[in-house]
Amino acid sequence: MTLTLQPMRVATGFDEEGMMVLDEEQRLVAVLVRLADQNEVAPGQWYLEAGFGRLDGGSHPLFSNLDMAQEWISQRLAHRAPA
Repeated sequence: MTLTLQPMRVATGFDEEGMMVLDEEQRLVAVLVRLADQNEVAPGQWYLEAGFGRLDGGSHPLFSNLDMAQEWISQRLAHRAPA
């Protein structure tokens, strides 16, 4: 699965560096935010701020880099929903 990342600023109040994640049909599937280096919990990591469709839910994982985030997103989008 090919994902497209588009840089954007996110008005979270603290960490503004973000990425919109678009699927192969150019639909918005997720918003990732890079936590600031001063963040006490996970400095410099990427956080799933919002997920849509199959990514919607209670899970908001952290990723050490964008490649890991894309892999996680691709796996979830490829998983077929139960009938």
